[in-house]
Amino acid sequence: MSRKIRAASVQFHHAPGDKRANLEKVRGFVRKAAEQNVELLAFPEMCVTGYWHVRNLAREEVDALAEPVPEGPATAELLSLSKEYGMTIGAGLIERAGDGSLYNAYVVAMADGRVERHRKLHAFEGPHMRSGDSYTVFDTPHGWRVGVLVCYDNNIVENARITALMGAEVLLAPHQTGGCRSRSPRAMGAIDPLLWERRLEDPAAVEAEFRGPKGRGWLMRWLPSRAHDNGMYLVFSNGVGADDDEVRTGNAMILDPYGEVLVETGKADDDMVVAELDSEVIPTSSGRRWLTARRPELYEPLTKPTGKERDTRSVRFGLD
Repeated sequence: MSRKIRAASVQFHHAPGDKRANLEKVRGFVRKAAEQNVELLAFPEMCVTGYWHVRNLAREEVDALAEPVPEGPATAELLSLSKEYGMTIGAGLIERAGDGSLYNAYVVAMADGRVERHRKLHAFEGPHMRSGDSYTVFDTPHGWRVGVLVCYDNNIVENARITALMGAEVLLAPHQTGGCRSRSPRAMGAIDPLLWERRLEDPAAVEAEFRGPKGRGWLMRWLPSRAHDNGMYLVFSNGVGADDDEVRTGNAMILDPYGEVLVETGKADDDMVVAELDSEVIPTSSGRRWLTARRPELYEPLTKPTGKERDTRSVRFGLD
């Protein structure tokens, strides 16, 4: 039996360290989403706290930004909005665990009062942040099974595959990406901050960068495969604009289980895209059928260390 859900992805320019201002933007987008009958809404990674500036903060400063989940005020705000509008809402923040550990976390609030939390598996946002150690897949009140992978988590193909094997029909993929400095000469690259500062006078210049190899062009090399190869819808949410010394490229989009883009934005501004997802597409998608042709008895090497594994920070920044 076909099930449908209206999903939305948001990109917005967060204020570093200003949770009040960022939550006000969240509230505004929730209201806009409600006007379009959205039932599943994704905000970017660490959009509540701010992102790239965190890598330079002292432990005490990061701790001051962090809060417990689900007991913290940001989670309470998301739950309140979820209940008010009957909407499943995901947003990123810094979590302070009971033992004091700090995590890049993504909180998903649901109208029935439930809260799910994903701790980024491959955290690298400074020396004070720990990585999570478990996958996050759950059923929403709207009858859909949803998974979460945060930013770098999506780079690792095994993470997307396991999320699909756990039954995810929709993958929420919140990011702060595009415009990143990379050690790879054929991956992303830095965007001149002046282009962002002059976006009102010359929007075409910065939007060309957002669509090019530093933004959408890079995403299109790999993001569709996560959806296609696993037969999942993928909701890509991202920051946009100046983020400390880098410029995020937005490109909020929703892809179907064939890896095709249903809807996207290329604006150099806060924006939201909305699409209707239909469960009927999933069973016949190539990726979902391929999952049934797996031969798990052959995959033992995937569980064995090669000796080449390194922590994410050293891989991301080329540290020895």
